[in-house]
Amino acid sequence: MMRPKHSYSNGAPKSSTLITTHRRTFLKASAAAAACIATAPVFGSPRFTSKELVIGEGDFRYRVDHQFLQLPSQYSWQTTHNVAVDAANNLYVIHEGREDLKDHPSIFVFDENGKFIRAFGNQYQGGGHGIEVRKEGGEEFLYVAAYQQVKAFSKLTLTGEEVWTKRAPRDAKVYNDEEFDNPKKVWGRDRFMPTNFAFLPDGGFLLADGYGAFYIHRYDRDGKWVSAFGGAGEGKGTFNTPHGLWIDDRDPSAPKIVVTDRAHNTLQIFDMDGKYLQTITGFGLPANIDRRGDLLLVPELGSRVSILGKNYETLAQLGSDGERVGKIKGVREDEKLWEDGKFVHPHDACFDLKGNIIVAEWVRTGRVTKLTKVS
Repeated sequence: MMRPKHSYSNGAPKSSTLITTHRRTFLKASAAAAACIATAPVFGSPRFTSKELVIGEGDFRYRVDHQFLQLPSQYSWQTTHNVAVDAANNLYVIHEGREDLKDHPSIFVFDENGKFIRAFGNQYQGGGHGIEVRKEGGEEFLYVAAYQQVKAFSKLTLTGEEVWTKRAPRDAKVYNDEEFDNPKKVWGRDRFMPTNFAFLPDGGFLLADGYGAFYIHRYDRDGKWVSAFGGAGEGKGTFNTPHGLWIDDRDPSAPKIVVTDRAHNTLQIFDMDGKYLQTITGFGLPANIDRRGDLLLVPELGSRVSILGKNYETLAQLGSDGERVGKIKGVREDEKLWEDGKFVHPHDACFDLKGNIIVAEWVRTGRVTKLTKVS
């Protein structure tokens, strides 16, 4: 399914002079100030206009609430990255956080009405990224991916107790030796920068090394590395920032792996063995994927959230503001430049248990928006 072309390139957060050229391309395309991107996050609670606002059309109409989360005063919003919900419809929000603020949690938990429940995850400050909830037997667990100086991924209980934490897979034979025991905040194609997960029906999982070596790693149910596919390249099985992924099992007879090849502005589709099948074009920095029923949800850093049908056709595009955002310098840092009902940089999105959509944006003082389904 073809979509209109976009001028966006990659939007990975900057960390060092070894940052790749696709990062700089995104900054140029979005007219964001590189000097602002390199500075530490500014703390403060986002301020938005409270109004009754509905976006979308037809079967995809949603009431917008940019400020439904109630954060206690002892905590501060930071750069929001990813969101997930558990079986009680509680919401988990992970922040990149500040490396120099070790006593501040990077994961906040809220109930479905936005009331704060708890916070934890100080160990991910400065590198918090992906978060997913998975039910295993009768218990739910959090899977957390962290990049930058952390360079690790973890399995936690829903209250933050660590089950295990792992670093780069040595058996993959694609990483610098520094990545295994004492990794440094260094970027490159031989570095480990995990971003997001997808869960396999056999109890194992896939892990995207979206900012590092650009491989998709397969692990068994115990977290043991099994294999990998992908790597850096021009597409059709290789990637430029394979940032997010999901298992598309809407056709149970032929499940597929869907990878957001972000800097190529595409989705790549694979069979369950990692064999390349097809490319879906026309996105604006697709960052991750979620599914509900026959729908796929694709947040795009290019200032919108797309809903796709069974054949990856676009059914709706929500909050589109790419043309305006692309012309404004410093929009990521200045809340006064944000518009109600429009997105700046959607980094992740998920459906809640009622079919509403939660969107986390890659903006400096954080923004998590609830789109409530209008019947």
